[in-house]
Amino acid sequence: MIDESLLDDMNIVERIDPSNMLAAVASSGAQMREAVSRIDRDALSAIAQDGKPRAVIVAGMGGSGVSGEVLAAVAGPFSSIPIVVERTHHLPGWVSPIDLVIAVSCSGATEETLSVADEAGRRGARLVTVGTAGSPIHDISTQAGGVHLAIDAHGRMPRASLWTIATPLLLLANALGIAEVTNDDFAECADLMDEVSVESGPAVLCSENQAKTLGLALAEAVPMLWGTGAIGRAATGRFMAQLAENAKLPAIHGGLPEVGHNQIVTFDGLLASNARSEDIFRDPFDSPSQRLLHLVLMRDDAEHEAVTKRVQVIKEIVADRGIAMTELHARGRHRLTRLATLAVITDWASVYAAIAMGIDPTPIGPISQLKAGLK
Repeated sequence: MIDESLLDDMNIVERIDPSNMLAAVASSGAQMREAVSRIDRDALSAIAQDGKPRAVIVAGMGGSGVSGEVLAAVAGPFSSIPIVVERTHHLPGWVSPIDLVIAVSCSGATEETLSVADEAGRRGARLVTVGTAGSPIHDISTQAGGVHLAIDAHGRMPRASLWTIATPLLLLANALGIAEVTNDDFAECADLMDEVSVESGPAVLCSENQAKTLGLALAEAVPMLWGTGAIGRAATGRFMAQLAENAKLPAIHGGLPEVGHNQIVTFDGLLASNARSEDIFRDPFDSPSQRLLHLVLMRDDAEHEAVTKRVQVIKEIVADRGIAMTELHARGRHRLTRLATLAVITDWASVYAAIAMGIDPTPIGPISQLKAGLK
């Protein structure tokens, strides 16, 4: 069992996290404030002048692509038009000049996103690109007569720059009338993200720090992440990706009520029980891993009443089987704030899980190797 005092020792934390991913997580509120202040308002007005499109397609991969999930979760339930997130090299066949394609790439050079942006230009679709100024995606936007919204991640990796990337999309959605996020909403959201970061920061002892406690627990478990509503479901996808990239740890994720029709059956599987350790004839070297399921419920308090009832029954099922569980609740009144507060605490937890396992959260060796092999 990992000693919880490890995460309270700043010398150890700094040694395992030499690139200071923790500081990047702490910058979430500042990212949103900067993005709001830097956005090209004239460009937003120009895009809005063409009216509301039939549909919005957000194309992006990895940490940049999460911005599309944020937009869909915040605006989706109340948007009068569909918001589709595309994570391949191609646009859906139905996309035409009456649709808006938003191609998002923090670096401005993501292969799949460049392909989609180029295809949008050939089809004559309205095109907005989000990424580094002067990058290949900026060039494609210019050639296609699109609008480029420049961002600056200040050297942070895309996964550590979510609010730098997502905030322009939300501002654009507001200009198009498919979401309502005011300047006051952004300010409140940034303040609450700062509040969560203060509570979750490395100076707060593990005994009083939910992010550290969760990171420690998942460092020795098989994470199962379930969310309620569009907000909770989007937050689980973000958490899954953060655990993969930061902690190099696979996780299962999904949303209620759907997971109650399939994933819940794993509660009767080998990963959900301590039965293996009760077998006195079992050779521990045959299966040295003792990782068991740890359920993380990520809840939006605006969840459907039928989902609330399911959560109560699930808690009973979990208790009956002795499965470890952590429950996280979104904060704030606006959908954006509720999603952001869930994302920030789990961002912290993913980095703490990495540090607890002695893993530097910043390197992404297999991704780099994959990209090198494709050149």
